[in-house]
Amino acid sequence: MSTAPHASDSAAGSSGGPVEMSMRAKLTELLKPSQLEITNDSWQHRHHAPMRAAGGGNGETHFSINVVSEAFQGKNTMQRHRMIYAALSDEFAAGLHALSLKTKTPAEIEQTKQ
Repeated sequence: MSTAPHASDSAAGSSGGPVEMSMRAKLTELLKPSQLEITNDSWQHRHHAPMRAAGGGNGETHFSINVVSEAFQGKNTMQRHRMIYAALSDEFAAGLHALSLKTKTPAEIEQTKQ
């Protein structure tokens, strides 16, 4: 497992938009993750009524986040998700609509390898 956060799964050579970059910076600071993958899924949701009403949104409304961090030790899934939602409250206020979260500790990742 890498000790550095992984690059975004967005298009090759793309550094991500301002919302993605802000999320990456905040989650890296808060969680000190051994793995952080952020995928922009907004294109899959452009047809939804709220996104159509907003002209398709800003292209940064829906993301999948896969994060591995020691900060999750001793916390259940709901507590982990609340940590992330609280850290990204400004992004939600500015138009971020939805997250799909996978949150694990390094020990949980090791268990799945055995």
